[in-house]
Amino acid sequence: MDLTTNYLGLSLRSPLVPSASPLSEKIDNVRAMEQAGAAAVGSLNCTTLGGWISYARRITEAGADALELNIYRIPTRPEVTSSTIENIYVETVRSVRAATKIPLAVKLSPYFSSFATMAVSLDDLNVDGLVLFNRFYQPDIDIEKMEVTPNFTLSTPADMRLPLHWIGILHGKVRGSLAATSGIYQAQDVIKLVMAGADVTMLCSALMRHGITHIQRIEMELVAWLEGHGRQSLHELKGVMSQQNCPDPSAFERAQYVRGLSSYTSLFPMRR
Repeated sequence: MDLTTNYLGLSLRSPLVPSASPLSEKIDNVRAMEQAGAAAVGSLNCTTLGGWISYARRITEAGADALELNIYRIPTRPEVTSSTIENIYVETVRSVRAATKIPLAVKLSPYFSSFATMAVSLDDLNVDGLVLFNRFYQPDIDIEKMEVTPNFTLSTPADMRLPLHWIGILHGKVRGSLAATSGIYQAQDVIKLVMAGADVTMLCSALMRHGITHIQRIEMELVAWLEGHGRQSLHELKGVMSQQNCPDPSAFERAQYVRGLSSYTSLFPMRR
C-alpha cells in the first residue's frame, strides 16, 4: 500500500509527522519515532527577529532538510492593531526566508481577522508550507493560593475540526503544502484531513497519551482502511472533500451552520 506524500517539496513515506513536544527533546525518542514510522520531525520557536534569523541559519548549517517556524505570539496591548501584528508575522517570515534556502513552513494560529488573506500573504513570500494550527495554552487560577498557574492541556479529537475546516478551504488556493495539527488521534482523523487537502498530519497529544508506538498503530489502521475501501494509495484521497472539490462547497461556510442548527432542533425538539 502506498502511503507516500509530498510535503515542502520532500517525498515522505507517510503523512504521519510528530510535532514538537517533550517527546522529541531526546535523540533516542526521535530514533524510536523513526522506527515506529514517523516521516519527519522538527520545529523552531524564537522571540526576536535576530533570534529567528540566527537559529534558522544554524539549523540549516547543522543539516536540516526543512524548517518549521512556530510563531507563538499573543498580543495583549489594545493599542496594537491587527495590521501591526500581521506585519510582524510577514516581516519575520520574509527575513527567515531570505536567511535560509531550505524548505520553510510556518505554523500559525487561527486568530487573524481574515485568516485566508494572511495565509495567501505568507504563501506569496515563497514559504513552502503552512501548518494549521498553533494551540495557545491558557493559564488557570489557583483560588486558594491566589496565583495564576500554567495549565498544559492535551488536545482532544474535537480539536481536529478547526484545521480540517481551514485546510478544506485553502486547498487549491495556496501554492504551498498544508499540514494539519491538533486533535489527530487515529487513522480516520488522518483520512479526513487528507480528504480535506492536508499533505501531512502532525501528532503530539496522541503520542503523549499513547506512546511513540502509536504511530505504527495509526499506519496499520490506514493501510487496513485503504485496502477495505479498494484504494491503492493515500494520494487518491487528496483533496477530494476540499471546498473546491466536494459536492457541496457551502458545507465550509455559514450555510452549514444553519443546517446544523436545524438538524439539532429536529433531533431534540424544544419544549414550550
